[in-house]
Amino acid sequence: MHPTSPAVHLFHQRGPLHDLPDTPEAYDAVLADVVEQALARLTPEGSLEHPDCTDDIGDTSLGITSLLALAWQRGKDPRLPEAVGRSLAFHLRERVYRDDNPGYPNLRARGRALPYARYVLAAGAHPVGDWPSTVWALLQAVNLLDVLDTPDGRDLAGDEQRAELLEVARGYWTWLTEATFFNPQEAGNQAIGCVVGGLMLARRLPPEEGGRVRARALALYSEEIRAHRVRDRGALLPPEHGGAYDNNYGPISLSFLAQAHRVSGEQVFAEDGEALARYIDARLTNGGFDNGGPRYSEQHSAFESVLGLRYFGTRIGADLGRYRGDSRWARYAAKPDGGVDGHFAWMLVWQIQDDSRWHREPSTASARHQLRAGTVSVAFDDRMTPAVVEAAGTYCLAAVVDRQHGFGPVTDGFLLCRPMGAVRVRDVRADGLAAKLVTTPVVGRDHVLRYVRSLYVTDGTALWTTVAVERLDGTPYLLAGLPYAEDDGDRVRRTADCAVASAGTLRLTHPAGTGAEYFDARAALTQEQAAFALAADPRGYGDPDAGWRHLVASTALEAGPVTDAPDDLHVFAVRHGSAEPLTVSVRRGEDGLTVRTGVFTAVLGADDAHGEPTLAVRAGSR
Repeated sequence: MHPTSPAVHLFHQRGPLHDLPDTPEAYDAVLADVVEQALARLTPEGSLEHPDCTDDIGDTSLGITSLLALAWQRGKDPRLPEAVGRSLAFHLRERVYRDDNPGYPNLRARGRALPYARYVLAAGAHPVGDWPSTVWALLQAVNLLDVLDTPDGRDLAGDEQRAELLEVARGYWTWLTEATFFNPQEAGNQAIGCVVGGLMLARRLPPEEGGRVRARALALYSEEIRAHRVRDRGALLPPEHGGAYDNNYGPISLSFLAQAHRVSGEQVFAEDGEALARYIDARLTNGGFDNGGPRYSEQHSAFESVLGLRYFGTRIGADLGRYRGDSRWARYAAKPDGGVDGHFAWMLVWQIQDDSRWHREPSTASARHQLRAGTVSVAFDDRMTPAVVEAAGTYCLAAVVDRQHGFGPVTDGFLLCRPMGAVRVRDVRADGLAAKLVTTPVVGRDHVLRYVRSLYVTDGTALWTTVAVERLDGTPYLLAGLPYAEDDGDRVRRTADCAVASAGTLRLTHPAGTGAEYFDARAALTQEQAAFALAADPRGYGDPDAGWRHLVASTALEAGPVTDAPDDLHVFAVRHGSAEPLTVSVRRGEDGLTVRTGVFTAVLGADDAHGEPTLAVRAGSR
């Protein structure tokens, strides 16, 4: 017997990132913490690696070295020059590999003795991760070189050691761009990170050589990343592990785009970053919840996303800092014991150096794929069916019936939400109300073309959804979402309940089948766990979005049609955010279809000269 509401927190969905202290004093405290941990950890050989680190290891000691150098630059702690020198020597001596890693599948040229960083130290143990590890090592190196090339930096390393690090960084870049296939994991964040490394390296090289490296980095971005962008929800996005967007790595890509623009000034990075930022803004609920991606469904980054969300949130005028990150990684990558791991140190360096500040007000611009006001929001997918509905602190996902995913009328087991033609959208704001009318042409099993008109109206506290469609046979109902999660103050936890009402019958159903293909919201299983269970490859490599699409049925809200509607229509009406009784009337008149509730009146009018349906909304029922 399942509990009615599982008391399980989503592991990575924690506090909004803009809640982190964001002052120079706060960052100095973070660096002070890193310094004390590093000095206590520094081995006689000079290693700063966490004792439990076994993978993602090839760049980690150098990453902490770069943080110590930044701390020296800001505070002149007399203990740091020796630690920086010893740990840099360790990396150059022990963590720079030049012999080809046995089994590495992505080499284009063998035996060139170019330096690279290993994902796992043992030869041939897990070489597939060497490309991103080398990108990360290049980023740690250029950050350190930026400090060593200042007057203060001369106290940290001699000319010979600095020259050796520059030569290694050159070699990393050459290995990444010549000796191997570029971006072999089809991971946008890794690829843009490589471009950033080239742009930063170019500044440390003689002008002619630096110009060539910069040109190569910009060409790689244009030809290997930008030319292969994937469209989703109207936006062109850098592909991530074979998909358009991953809610963990997408914001990290945004941070890379921010840094690319900061160091290069190239407008293309600003344009693409703003496009990705607007996309993220539309995906995110008001409460910062998001799920989905080809690598992770619910895993959220934290400090790695701050730079991009803060930088581009300011540029587009949106409160992107509401994004819920993993607060265990609030400042830097950490092991289970909380100890610092230098793997993402470059992002903390850039975050400290950047002087942008959080934009904390929601964007006032209408977005096609989002409706948002007050504490209510709807994020729409590429078909303009709700992907996430948020009201009264509860998040509802798209439900599933007979292998069909979405939100819309169901007749004879067939869900009418897949467009058979252009989807029309009209946004209106009036009298403190925000409304969106979505008109979708669909074809059912009978091959008859019908128009589904879905009206979403919110006053900022509740969401009214009214769906009208030409009369259907049988006993149709509205598939109105899967109650999935709720805010409990500072965390997001699983639920199977939500405050909802219907002007017709309303029932919360749970799948009768068993097994991974059936998702029962009363169980403790998370969406991500269920998605990975259905993915074709192991967790961390499989595509959870693809796995979730194999779902046969889920818990679902099902609303019957209202009785007070024109004879030739089936109309469904639900309200998320309140379980109080709901009354809705629908009348056809000269102006169009009029929908009345106790809160608003909406008129779904005739199409305009461009074929766009018209919509008028006013407060009150008169």
